[in-house]
Amino acid sequence: MRILITGANGFVGKNLCARLNAIRDGKDCTRSHLKIDAVYEFDKKASPHILRQYCEKADFVFHLAGVNRPENPEEYMRGNLGFSSELLDTLKSVGNTCPVMLASSIQATLIGRYGESDYGKSKQASENLFFQYRENTGAKVLVYRFPNLFGKWCRPNYNSVIATFCHNVAHDLPVQIHNAKTQLELLYIDDLVEEMLFALEGAEHHCHYDGLKAVPAVDGPFCFVPNTHTASVGEIIGYLRTFHTQPRTLIMPEQPWNSFQKKLYTTYLSYLPKDKVSFPMKMNSDIRGSFTELIKSEKCGQISVNISKAGVTKGQHWHNTKWELFIVVSGHGLIQQRKIGSDEILEFEVSGDKMEAVHMLPGYTHNIINLSDSDNLVTVMWANEPFDSTHPDTYYEEV
Repeated sequence: MRILITGANGFVGKNLCARLNAIRDGKDCTRSHLKIDAVYEFDKKASPHILRQYCEKADFVFHLAGVNRPENPEEYMRGNLGFSSELLDTLKSVGNTCPVMLASSIQATLIGRYGESDYGKSKQASENLFFQYRENTGAKVLVYRFPNLFGKWCRPNYNSVIATFCHNVAHDLPVQIHNAKTQLELLYIDDLVEEMLFALEGAEHHCHYDGLKAVPAVDGPFCFVPNTHTASVGEIIGYLRTFHTQPRTLIMPEQPWNSFQKKLYTTYLSYLPKDKVSFPMKMNSDIRGSFTELIKSEKCGQISVNISKAGVTKGQHWHNTKWELFIVVSGHGLIQQRKIGSDEILEFEVSGDKMEAVHMLPGYTHNIINLSDSDNLVTVMWANEPFDSTHPDTYYEEV
């Protein structure tokens, strides 16, 4: 399959091209049945001659090119409707009736109902042009009305409020909020690209519109991405500020599978300046070695790393409710545990050469001994609750 992408250098185009190229090159094996021979990347700098060549060869066209923020409102029609017409005319002139997808906007839905914009008018006019093209040629036409898009590689201070918010928070710049209660329908770029792959396979999702709402319908005239999210401006800013403080608090926010929070955090990280990509960890060091807290969470405990110098014994304490997992990742050591009030000692010889996880049982005093005469013992430790200095639940007693 040979695929033409107009607007290939834009936000959606870059992400789609990256995914298609990975599939083509065998780096992405999630769709091994999808055979891609070529990805033709076309943007506004390319010549019409190249567009004609691509249109002759294409088996599928993703029409993503468009004008979002022109200097003059008149450019909306010229850039959106005008180029759409040029693309379809070129396909007709070379006799190619392959499937064509149009990236429209939810703003086209507003025309004649809730308000109008020159951008929305140009998108609606492009939709009508594509539907007429389908009637005239019999070609398969897929028209998607995108809501607010977000994800990596989106340009801030342009046409994505999420991109602007992420950039400003990541760079410690002020964020302007006009109404924190404003609700936004949001579509994550990877979910959009996934739907485009479904479209390539002929498994796109169809709908019709009831006001602004996309209603699934097998014979619907439009297509849509079923996996969108709704959040208020205030909620978005709240999440971003939590992400921003994570290097200081070490608290990793919850990121449930397929959640908006998870996708927003991924997006936020893509806007970090170089000086924030890494951050220092607080190492608590003494003559025995060091102990460093790595990641904390409100509901899933914390992860730390412990370094014991040669011959050192650490621990010698027990907990009531707190419990831990010790995983030696480097060195050679011995873990000992004894139930409080008992003389029986449980022993586990551990090594980074054969990693295993050992439970530190509640109600058992425990230690970890570095058996080496020269090498450090490095242990990754997970506790079921973050350390709370006011309620440490830690009691000294030698094993």
